[in-house]
Amino acid sequence: MALSPTLLEILACPEDKGPLYYLEAESALYNPRLHRRYEIRDDIPVMLIDEAATVDDAEHDRLMAIIDERGIAPTFG
Repeated sequence: MALSPTLLEILACPEDKGPLYYLEAESALYNPRLHRRYEIRDDIPVMLIDEAATVDDAEHDRLMAIIDERGIAPTFG
């Protein structure tokens, strides 16, 4: 099940308060500014800084390629 568009409009990174990218196929929300990935478990975004994963440059490049290829927009502008 995909996250609600209404929810996506208000989701922000809990650390820098900026927009995120929703990667539905990855079950994650991604903050490219901090290289931080927030998992989605049972259709619930886990927006806890301590539980976020910091990704390395190779993973960042892979996620950004998906975002660019699919034209994924940030959660808010």
